[in-house]
Amino acid sequence: MALIKHEFPILEYDSNRLAVISPTHENLPLTLPNKAVFAFLGDHIDTYAKLHNSRIVATFESCTKQYPIYVTEYNNQQICLCQAPMGSAAATQILDWLIGYGVKEIIATGSCGALTHLPENTFLVPTKALRDEGTSYHYLPPSRFVYADSVACKAIEKTLSENGIAYIECTTWTTDGFYRETKEMVEYRIQEGCSVVEMECSALMACCQFRGVRFGQMLFTADSLADTHNYQERGWGKESWSVALSLCLEAACNLP
Repeated sequence: MALIKHEFPILEYDSNRLAVISPTHENLPLTLPNKAVFAFLGDHIDTYAKLHNSRIVATFESCTKQYPIYVTEYNNQQICLCQAPMGSAAATQILDWLIGYGVKEIIATGSCGALTHLPENTFLVPTKALRDEGTSYHYLPPSRFVYADSVACKAIEKTLSENGIAYIECTTWTTDGFYRETKEMVEYRIQEGCSVVEMECSALMACCQFRGVRFGQMLFTADSLADTHNYQERGWGKESWSVALSLCLEAACNLP
């Protein structure tokens, strides 16, 4: 165990696995299912849960919102289902909490911005993520990329293929700065091999690697930054919400 100091605080890292506040500091009488779907799909999670008689087994309380933690049954398997908040810090806090209470295999889904000329609602499986956010640096030593869990990726790809849905493996750019995706930075990220941009993937990958659990993410394109002179919001990928959630539940079942 070592504290690595640096001139720039974001590059400092402590390998000590014990923190002053642990994800389970509340000592809740709670054991979650091994498998979880962590979805950046807004209130669609609550709608699905109500339609499928899912149980609320706990609530994650933040200073801005309460997040119901559901357990739902899919293909005769018990799966934890939770809405994911936007942003690496907020999303990782909840994910780490879920892991603390028993989750060991996670499939996430959410939209991303296209950096190249990808149609809206194109499905992608990120195999690595560029760490242009702050949260991952608290879980893993500094590096440019973090790599996805290959077993989780295969489960997602198997599910997409079996449902006849075309997909692309990709490198994603994870950033904290939604309003700082400048023309030059977009072009730079494309040169590094990034084809999409979002705000959580690298941090979630890092957290799960640190905790020793499986994590895979399925993305679908929403807005487009491919033409840096003509940003396109498009439909924010909302046409994919329902199918993406079903695919994630199926992919979670396909995890060994």
